[in-house]
Amino acid sequence: MSAIRKRKVARIQTTYAKQQETAELSAQSRRKLLFRRLAAFFVLVIIISFSMISTLIAQSSTIEEKQVEKEKLLQQLAKLEKNQVVLEEEIVKLHDDEYIAKLARREYFLSDINEIIFQLPEDKKVNSSEE
Repeated sequence: MSAIRKRKVARIQTTYAKQQETAELSAQSRRKLLFRRLAAFFVLVIIISFSMISTLIAQSSTIEEKQVEKEKLLQQLAKLEKNQVVLEEEIVKLHDDEYIAKLARREYFLSDINEIIFQLPEDKKVNSSEE
């Protein structure tokens, strides 16, 4: 039980003891200041790391969206280019008089001399394709 009790010991009041005590207090305050600076530094590093990671994630998702959009636009471009080729061929055909006559007979039911036009119902084709 004697080990648990604290002994009251008087301190020596010499200049050396005072210097050691002030040096010990200044060392403790420097340690506290060092820990505070390190804590502030780590908090700053965590904040910067979080912002950089969030920016990186946002940029990668934006890049993925742009790539998907690019693929869609490339497919649309391919379709439009095919359509352009078909339309250019149509323009070339429209310079041919025989093609124009054939087109007029088919679309506008114009007839040639001694020609009879029969119009077939298209309902049977629609009904048979639906079933």
